[in-house]
Amino acid sequence: MKKVKIGSVGLGRLGYEHARNLATLIPGCELAALCDVAEEQAKKVAEELGVPNVYTDFEEMCKNPELDAIAIVTPSFLHTAQIATAMKYGKHVFCEKPLGTDVAQCKEAEKVIEQYPDLIFQLGFMRRFDKSYAEAKKKVDAGVIGKVVLVRSYTQDPRSTIESTLKFAPHSGGQFLDMCVHDIDLIRWFTGANVKNVWGLGGVFEFDLYRELNDADNACAVLQMDNDAVGFMFTNRTHPAGSNVETEIVGTHGTLRIANVGAKNLLTIVDENGAHEEYYQDFLSRWHEAFVAEMTAFADHVRNHTKPADLTVYDGTAVSEAAYRCKESFETGKMLSI
Repeated sequence: MKKVKIGSVGLGRLGYEHARNLATLIPGCELAALCDVAEEQAKKVAEELGVPNVYTDFEEMCKNPELDAIAIVTPSFLHTAQIATAMKYGKHVFCEKPLGTDVAQCKEAEKVIEQYPDLIFQLGFMRRFDKSYAEAKKKVDAGVIGKVVLVRSYTQDPRSTIESTLKFAPHSGGQFLDMCVHDIDLIRWFTGANVKNVWGLGGVFEFDLYRELNDADNACAVLQMDNDAVGFMFTNRTHPAGSNVETEIVGTHGTLRIANVGAKNLLTIVDENGAHEEYYQDFLSRWHEAFVAEMTAFADHVRNHTKPADLTVYDGTAVSEAAYRCKESFETGKMLSI
């Protein structure tokens, strides 16, 4: 098996998760380079994971002729420019969501990727690689529940991480772009349709910072698809027990439910509060296997020179466009078309 050599940029929480997975868990893959503006952090992680090359300059890493591909796990506003730089030097690209911080950036990314038809691009919508969601998609495609009528999706982050969440909030792009892009992607994926109309709702119930940001600490949206299927999504960052994500797909002949996978193991605790389980305490632990699976798929695409059939740059643009219209709808109180 040919080893795929990947350089990864960005060593925040998710960047470290991807770096560790690439270095230790992805078959036939070598994490050959790391890049971060914090040089000491990059060197520390490189030593821990046995990575031979360390950079603080992204373009210098992309110039490395030994690298086959680049994984971009940096702040969202850097994505488009970094995709262009990596592809200019002939590198295949994996890029975390969102594709860009506005629709114009997404359109710019489309043009870049269209210039390099021989290079592979994959966007980081990892929920598609979760075993339960992948199985649900197979059943939807097989017509097991008939035509999809409604997709309901909840995404809640744990209250235990609220301090770091509030620090990130001014740079996040808001609840709809930062959190709901995964829900919008699932709604598009399961309905097989594009978003036609959105109605964003929500409010500030606890954290005044979100009011200053013209955002909500609890938000939801109703999406009407161009085949008249409906999507509903709800999000907040203060779930008391831990990371909570659940999805329901209602069809004309049946329903699929992907329950929250909260329990981190099979342990049941019995105490004065009754019987209970311990939840995953963050999204990284909940989606760990999905993160590994999506990067394994990317490495396989690079090795075999194939492209993801249904996870393209255009999906990134469509999701971001819908997310921004949800935010605009929330701000104006109006249902908006796309």
